[in-house]
This record gives sequence, C-alpha cells and structure tokens, in this order.
Amino acid sequence: MTHVSTLLTGRGLVESPRWHGDRLYFSDWTAGEVLAVDRDGRTEVVAKVPSLPLCTAWLPDGRLLIVSSGEGRLLRRETDGSLVEYADLGIPGWNDIVADGRGNTYVNRAHFDPMAGEAVEPGSVHLATPDGSVREVADDIAFPNGMAVTADDTTLIVADSYRHRLLAFDIEADGTLSHRRIWADLGQGVPDGICIDAENAVWYADVPDRRCVRVAEGGAVLQTVPLDRGAFACVLGGPDRSTLFITAARWQGMTETEMVTPGTGQVLAVPVEVPGAGRP
Repeated sequence: MTHVSTLLTGRGLVESPRWHGDRLYFSDWTAGEVLAVDRDGRTEVVAKVPSLPLCTAWLPDGRLLIVSSGEGRLLRRETDGSLVEYADLGIPGWNDIVADGRGNTYVNRAHFDPMAGEAVEPGSVHLATPDGSVREVADDIAFPNGMAVTADDTTLIVADSYRHRLLAFDIEADGTLSHRRIWADLGQGVPDGICIDAENAVWYADVPDRRCVRVAEGGAVLQTVPLDRGAFACVLGGPDRSTLFITAARWQGMTETEMVTPGTGQVLAVPVEVPGAGRP
C-alpha cells in the first residue's frame, strides 16, 4: 500500500511544487504567496505576488521565476529577495511555466472564461528567452496545464487537461518547438501539474479524480496514488529525488467564489522507487 504522509496542511489552493536546494517551494494561490517548506514542515514566505495562477520555475543560475498572470509579467526573484521584471508577457491570462537547462523558459496560457467555467478557444505555449523576448511556439492546446522538460533538454511535455492527453515537442537549439505528437492518451484522466522520472515516465496530478498517476509513453498506467482531495500538481524531490510531493485541496469549481474549500490545501509526500529527472 502506498504511504502518503502530510507535510503541511491548512493552506488554500496550493500549486506549482518545485524542489530546489534542500527545500520544497510551492505557491498558495489563495494567499498570493510563494513559500518554501523543509522536511520538518517549517515554512517561509519567499515572495508575495497577488496573482492567480501563480506558478514558478528555477533558472539554471539558481534564481526563481514567478508568473504574475494578472499583470502579464514574468518576474525574477533576486538574491536579496527583490522582484524584477524578467519578461513582459503583454497580456494577462498565463498559467504554468518550466525552464530548460539552457535558460529557455516556456510559459503557457489558457483562454478561459471563469463565468462560463470553460475555455473559449484553445491555448498556447510561449518561449521567453534570457534577452527578454517572448514568442509563441505552440498553439491549439485546449487547456494547457503542467509542463516538464526531459533531463537531456530535448523534449517538452505539456498536459492538455481538456483533451485528456500529454503532448510532446522536440526542443530545437534556439528553443523553438517541433515534431508535435501525442505522448500519452490518458483516457478520462485530467492532467494538471506533471513531472518526469529517471525511467522517462510521467507523473500527473488529477483534480477531479483525486489522484496522482504514473504513466509510460503511450499511456500505460504504471502506478496510482489515490487521495481524499484533488491533486493539483506534483514533483519528485528530496535529497535523492525519490519523494513525490503533491499539492492537494478540496476542489469546489472554477465558477465558485472560493475554488477550493478554505484551509484544505495540503502538501503531501509519497516515497517512490524511481527518482526524478529533468525539470521541474
């Protein structure tokens, strides 16, 4: 039986877990905070950005990027804790982010109508380069969500929640994406945040089905971790990257005033046999 332990509880809509150094970083969208937590549950607020979504990525140089979705800006956290503009994304509505080992950053956006509770048109993935330029590199993704880059920096995997699949793209030397393909058809699975392990399998978090699932390329299910609440994102971290950290909360719906039940946000930890690889 899979052992799920609770590292942290009592939060809001928790998302974007990222392991860096010796701590887990994650976002509480409800509070507009990026936090760090150690294995003993001690937390620190490292940035306050009133944004929803509020996702993060670590650059190769060790600085943190934060998507300020409402402002349409990509922020970089400096070593003194200050936030500076890294790239102007132009318009609001951005979601997840991942950086590759070259410093190319991929940010996606969904064209979502919160009143209708649905996407009004397909979303896209944009590339933000270290010089601050931003350009679209993929389109026609019904609802782009979690993203991950393989350890060799050659492949970007993108979760398309509404089409129940994981997409893959080759990453060219200049960051352009090519050779679009369906990496895995997930049946009725609804992928949110994702991460990759050393066997090139993908873990995806699933909010409506309240679980995290490990799948092979092609979609074969290798392992499932059932939960008592929606799983929003997951990452493989810890000293040897052999712990699956999951951000989870009780989902109420996008059209609700509070999308998750207040105080139900948790950070969970699950030991796994295959360690993490790639980014995040």
